[in-house]
Amino acid sequence: MNGTDVSIPVLDRLSDGLGELTPEARKAATYVLENPRDVGVSTVREIAEAAKVNPNTVVRMARQLGFGGYGDFRARFREAIRRGGADFPDRVRWLQDIRRSGAFGGLFADMARAAATNIEETFAATSAEALTAAARALWGSRDVYTLGVGVNSSNARNFTYLASTGMMNFHAIPKSGSTPVDDLAWADERDALIAITLKPYRSEVVEATRLARGQGLTIIGVSDSRASPVMRAADHGFLVSADTPQFFPSSVSTIALLETLLSFVISVASDEVIDRVETFHARRHGLGLYHGDAP
Repeated sequence: MNGTDVSIPVLDRLSDGLGELTPEARKAATYVLENPRDVGVSTVREIAEAAKVNPNTVVRMARQLGFGGYGDFRARFREAIRRGGADFPDRVRWLQDIRRSGAFGGLFADMARAAATNIEETFAATSAEALTAAARALWGSRDVYTLGVGVNSSNARNFTYLASTGMMNFHAIPKSGSTPVDDLAWADERDALIAITLKPYRSEVVEATRLARGQGLTIIGVSDSRASPVMRAADHGFLVSADTPQFFPSSVSTIALLETLLSFVISVASDEVIDRVETFHARRHGLGLYHGDAP
């Protein structure tokens, strides 16, 4: 668990008081210290069985630490999971535990709060000036490549699809049957790369960003940490928050940022973009692609 983990103070108290516990309680405490991630996703019986002690011993250990019982003790470790201080498998087990307990109301509230918080934190981490500078760089580029793999593949393609209504030089990569580095083979200082990756950072994106940097492309980095490899290589970097009670990182703030960036590109673009968008949609209406339109 990470350094901001809400369960860390509990572990410190447990470690400091280890010598004051009974031999059996010490066995339970030692197990918790060595396997803290198990606590948030395990019942008192499961912890007791793993530590080879009686369930009552685990309860007494929690009470000796000042908690009302095992439930209060476990709540601190569950909070760590909700805040992202656990790996994917642990968070999946936590979600399954919610299913067994019937606590879907809490999950609903946590998801809604996480989505709103992620957007707020993402927009608080940037500015209109930063978005304008990136938008001008994109509009002035010969070709713009938007790179995302895994869940960010759909985010990159959605961004490119929206851009295609008014601009013809936006390309989502990797293309089908290709690789990012192949798609960037002939790109140079006249082009730009929007590289999207969140922890755990995808090696394909990091490597393509490194090569693009060497080829002189303007790099727009979208990631969740200033320590991210794509942020360190970026000419224009944007931080997104992706915390969620789920086991996968949230795309809500990434989508919101990309939509906002695109709106800035349209804002700095020449008037021809307006004509293109009008022509694009007029053609769609003329072909009857929207329900209710006569072909």
